[in-house]
Amino acid sequence: MRPEPAILQFGTSRFLLAHADLFVSEAMETHEALGTIAVVQTTSSPESAARITALGHTPRYPVRIRGQVNGEIIDEERVGTAIAEALTAATDWERIRALAVHVPVIISNTGDRGYDLDPSDDATLLTDIERLPKSFPAKLAVLLAHRFEQNPEAPLSLYPCELVPQNGSRLRTLIEQLAMEWELPAEFRIWLNETCHFANSLVDRIVAEPIAPVGAVAEPYALWAIEQQEGLVLPCRHPAITLTEDLDRFEMLKLHLLNLGHSVLAERWLKDKRRADETVREAMDDPAMRNALETVWTQEVLPVFEADGRGEEARAYLDTVRDRFLNPFLKHKLSDIAANHAEKKRRRFLPMVTRAADLGLAIAQPKLKAALASDD
Repeated sequence: MRPEPAILQFGTSRFLLAHADLFVSEAMETHEALGTIAVVQTTSSPESAARITALGHTPRYPVRIRGQVNGEIIDEERVGTAIAEALTAATDWERIRALAVHVPVIISNTGDRGYDLDPSDDATLLTDIERLPKSFPAKLAVLLAHRFEQNPEAPLSLYPCELVPQNGSRLRTLIEQLAMEWELPAEFRIWLNETCHFANSLVDRIVAEPIAPVGAVAEPYALWAIEQQEGLVLPCRHPAITLTEDLDRFEMLKLHLLNLGHSVLAERWLKDKRRADETVREAMDDPAMRNALETVWTQEVLPVFEADGRGEEARAYLDTVRDRFLNPFLKHKLSDIAANHAEKKRRRFLPMVTRAADLGLAIAQPKLKAALASDD
């Protein structure tokens, strides 16, 4: 019989299956993992439900790694084995509450709107244990309040993987906000800051395709950069996990070169009403699309990195991004990238425009500014 899971995970995405969950699976083979994972479906998504059902039948799922590394073609299948339980918040809340009391690690990846609060989540959730909170921050606040009552001495490390700057600090602030609104005792807020370690982290791997009913196709490149913090307990040791004192360095490169590049392609895809199933690789093979993207990178973004003294590092990273965009195996659809496009543009484009102005750079940045001014 397998031991109780050591990691509680909110989110069933194919990304997590091919990223954190696969890292833990591979680390288990070398006895460098904290333990197994209990994964929780928090939404009503049919796709998430199908994955939970499949994982409930067998914890094993395939991850196909396809791409090119230093001229060598990579095309191999790995197997995820770390998921020990597959739960649904709507039906398994009691079990989730019990796990949350004892696990040393919580991971989340709840999507672009995952940190949105819901006004119907109120203090009655603390006593009405059968009522399920609607928002993820409220779910977590209820679970942490329960842990504070039942097991306050045990330290907890939390790893938000949402693509939000300073995601750990942001999530802790939301829990503190709810604690104030719900009039939780001051001791809880002290405990939250002293015993719970919210890690700021950055995840990076293109996971472009699902494998039904559960699994994923992913690129070889993978990174989980985690900001160093005293008391932090890692879910596992893995070559793709990097502890750093300078997380901003990783975030700036990914957000404003790779993610920005994706959104530049998505902007053109939306404006031109291009083919619904067009992929990143196909867009890169179109001279007009490729030239528009290269113009943004070289004339509107790289000068900002240069002015900040990081030009060489940015150009080197951009070389890896081009290789990843040209991966012949991944069917990374622009329609997927275009989801929540307006918010993505704000996060990915606006800081480059603002920083250029702050630095007094003589660059017009017409494409970034036009995209920000559009309604999409």
